[in-house]
Amino acid sequence: MNTKFGWLSPVIGNKWSDFEPIVMYQEKHILPTALQHFDSLWIADHFYGFDSPTDPFMEAWTTLTWLAAKFPNVMLCHHVLGQGYRNPALTAKMAATLQVLSENRFMLGIGAGWREDEYASYGYEFPRPAVRFAQLEDLIHICRTMWTSDNPIYEGKHYSISGAAAPPKPSVIPPICIGAYGEQIGLPLVGRLADVWNSSLHGNEEQWIKKRDIVRASAQHAGRDPQSIEISLTIERPLPTTDSESLQFADDLRHLIKLGVSHFVLDFGHPKSTEPVMRFIEQVMQPIRADH
Repeated sequence: MNTKFGWLSPVIGNKWSDFEPIVMYQEKHILPTALQHFDSLWIADHFYGFDSPTDPFMEAWTTLTWLAAKFPNVMLCHHVLGQGYRNPALTAKMAATLQVLSENRFMLGIGAGWREDEYASYGYEFPRPAVRFAQLEDLIHICRTMWTSDNPIYEGKHYSISGAAAPPKPSVIPPICIGAYGEQIGLPLVGRLADVWNSSLHGNEEQWIKKRDIVRASAQHAGRDPQSIEISLTIERPLPTTDSESLQFADDLRHLIKLGVSHFVLDFGHPKSTEPVMRFIEQVMQPIRADH
């Protein structure tokens, strides 16, 4: 697979951004330059921040749709939706609509959900992980059914639909990117059903390799080609500011490519200018693309 680079734009506003949502600053000052070179744009799905619940934090679907209209040449994905935050049929309908409006640039990024305090605050039930992943599996089947059938019917363990039509159906079925880490339930689900797996290293490469191998083994067991699952990796790291930092960044990414990563999702925080962005593009992205 060709190496792809995704830009994760933070939707939070905090004391480091004068409480302006960073994505709003980036939309004006950073993304017009950056997204000429990046392959995808990612937006997190939470309802409030992690430092203080009063810090601004933009809703994910609304924000990604706003950006989709402003930047017409990149793939669009959430990082990642909590499946329990929205009814599955509504999620499928919203995804179909954004896929049509964006001219087939949408990828459904979704996970089982993990932030219990947020679920409680918004009045959502928060069942145990096995149930949340079973709900996620139902949701994926519902989405794919609604995207392809004129009379979609699905009877699941937790979610069902009966004739939940979603016209206009997308001409290109959105890929499904699952964010998961759990070795017993989440990663086997990725192997069975995902087009893309999103994860992060959490500082432990050996453990990540073990998780990658579980995904691949599960895919093979399900009769799928393990190599058909795109591996995306989220990296939270400042932009390089020197030539040597760029070289190290590029070396680190090349190493991860050898481990199977083909889509980097990069969270650079809150760069104030495009100078370090262009340094990354010219000294990291372009040489790696030339390699692959």
